[in-house]
Amino acid sequence: MSSELVIVYHRQPYEEVEKNGKTVLRENKSPNGIVPTLKSLFGNVSHGSWVAWKLADDINNPDFDRRIEISDDYGDYTVSRLPLTQEQVSEFYHVTSKEAFWPILHSFKERYNYDPVDWDNFRDVNQRFAVAAAAEAARGALVWIHDYNLWLVPGYLRSIRPDLKIAFFHHTPFPSADIFNMLPWRREIIRSLLACDEVGFHIPRYAANFVSVARSLYDVEVSDRARVPDKWISEGTALTERVVPQQISTEERDVMISVTPVGVDVPFIEEKAQASASVEKTKEIIADKGDSKLILSVGRTDYTKGGLAQFLSFERVLEARPDLIGKVRLMHVSVSANRSMAAYEEIQNEIEQAAGRINGRFGTLDWQPVALISRAIPFSELVAYYRAADVAWITPLADGMNLVCKEFLAAKVDNSGILVLSEFAGAAVELGNAVITNPFSNRSMDLAILQALEMDEPERDARMTAMRQAVRENNISSWHPKLIEDMAHQNPFETRHAAE
Repeated sequence: MSSELVIVYHRQPYEEVEKNGKTVLRENKSPNGIVPTLKSLFGNVSHGSWVAWKLADDINNPDFDRRIEISDDYGDYTVSRLPLTQEQVSEFYHVTSKEAFWPILHSFKERYNYDPVDWDNFRDVNQRFAVAAAAEAARGALVWIHDYNLWLVPGYLRSIRPDLKIAFFHHTPFPSADIFNMLPWRREIIRSLLACDEVGFHIPRYAANFVSVARSLYDVEVSDRARVPDKWISEGTALTERVVPQQISTEERDVMISVTPVGVDVPFIEEKAQASASVEKTKEIIADKGDSKLILSVGRTDYTKGGLAQFLSFERVLEARPDLIGKVRLMHVSVSANRSMAAYEEIQNEIEQAAGRINGRFGTLDWQPVALISRAIPFSELVAYYRAADVAWITPLADGMNLVCKEFLAAKVDNSGILVLSEFAGAAVELGNAVITNPFSNRSMDLAILQALEMDEPERDARMTAMRQAVRENNISSWHPKLIEDMAHQNPFETRHAAE
């Protein structure tokens, strides 16, 4: 059956687990997140499809299930599974995407390395995604493609199926032209994205950067622009823009430029936070910390996340303020990434050494200033730590959005605590009432965490009220391509969002 909506994403829309020697498909443990949000759109069309890759020993194995039908809480939909070998995945994702694209997208030029890139393999994988999407799509269907590792899919898809509506969403930052144009494949990438009907970004700055890059490489006209809403203009953040392009035009087509910051499922998180198990766990954590204050930091082990800068700041603060020793603890959750990649192994070793050094310098037999957790914490337990924390310390050096800070705010049903947020996180554009800090400045980092720890209750309450309102207004349910709204007026494609 052909589909009115096709989602193209590198991840499959479920978890694969081994049970009694067999692979079993299981719904994602938490309905909070990108994958469940995307799946929820299937409930509003007669039929939807999801295209993703799946590891295969032999891509030509006739027994490989390339297409399976799924029926779950989100509806009935097809999953088209693209078989890729371990070598193809490694070259396409771990080398090209992570060693060449990732540092450029986050403006880490010194970490950029394109020497090992197999560009022909990247093209081939992207073309396979496009062919699979084309096979699933009904005439005039909407295909929504996600993230930079699928940059070339729109161009291939347009050549195969010119009748389709094609949308693309960037989950990462999009850098300025002088950074992006370091990529030798820049023209090919941008040409592909200009084949879209809509290209979406988290915040106005990334949209403006994309248009700047496109104009540096092709004859592109900005045919429509708009003033950025006042709520997204903050003098304290580095990513603030005042005007955003809404449409660009080429000889071939008009391309809509949309800005839709992804949110979190606020009702779900609030429900989790108020569940009896979470309440009891929160009480345990609060009792354990006693009179001391708990600073919570959650993220991945990645050089973009600023973990080492955070540890160094905490060490400086304890050194300068010995009165805080025994009174403040840092719980740093840094989920280990792929340690086979040298860059990630390096930063993991650095933060482990920093945590050990701080505990060695300032700890006692019955008190340790740092708890470093290098594994994922179940979401229900993490919500309890959100509730118990006095400060959330989220200071990436660069981040497309950052949903952890929004989860923290949603979980704070009692309006307690405060958020310290990097001005280089996309979320800072929406959350100007956080204690905004510059993670590249020692002074800014140290003063920000001290300000948060010493902030009086009326100020904390006012800031948290404003931030929680911002998170509610931009709930995950409002995140979707603008094209969905356009197509909703053309039955039969009606969505929940349009009905609202």
